[in-house]
Amino acid sequence: MTDQTADLREIVRRRYAASALRVVEGGTGCCGGEPVEVNDNFGVALYTADERDALPAEAAAASLGCGNPTAVADLHEGERVLDLGSGGGIDVLLSARRVGPSGKAYGLDMTEEMLALAVANQKRAGATNVEFLKGTIEAIPLPAGTIDVVISNCVINLSTDKPAVFAEMFRVLTPGGRIGISDIVADDELAPAQRAERGDHVGCIAGALSFAEYRDGLAAAGFTDIELTATHAVADGMHSAIVRAVKEGPVPRPR
Repeated sequence: MTDQTADLREIVRRRYAASALRVVEGGTGCCGGEPVEVNDNFGVALYTADERDALPAEAAAASLGCGNPTAVADLHEGERVLDLGSGGGIDVLLSARRVGPSGKAYGLDMTEEMLALAVANQKRAGATNVEFLKGTIEAIPLPAGTIDVVISNCVINLSTDKPAVFAEMFRVLTPGGRIGISDIVADDELAPAQRAERGDHVGCIAGALSFAEYRDGLAAAGFTDIELTATHAVADGMHSAIVRAVKEGPVPRPR
């Protein structure tokens, strides 16, 4: 890992640790610059009222994403789901409700403060089919072929090694498994420097891939049936997008 990569990761960790502590103190956290503000492009506003009402208030307040991946992924009873960058646990807890007691929802985060908040939210929700893991999305601490669906909410853009993230998603998925991701994606004509002009790395903008780069990265990792669909603009030429793809093979039966 280069010094620049390590520095960026530490900046991201500090920002999201601070967001978790704000929630614990009764505030809110969201992707974006300081001061942290929730608006219609990010956060809990992107979830339905029923989804918000079904969760602890602290889980909703800690929502940092740019979409609603639990809706994107079309989860089913008995499936095993992994949320990359699970934060305060909103998407893990919603996933756990959808896959039911015969399924399981994992959350992966590198930030101790977020993990502590997520575990507290799990207890408040009474969710027993949930497990939170500490680690990075570039080195997922799960065996190969153990996950049916990978979700993520505005986190992959924060990684400084996206090929490693794509390879790890492919590795942990079962044959026939799939991804259902919300992420920030740039128009193809925007160069990296132009993306950086629209927002910083930790604010979910500068590190975003273009649509073509995202497709090429997933294909290089082995994914097929790749779809990227813009949902709403978050900056000039920058979009929240739904990302879907499949790891070819027989579709696994729910357990």
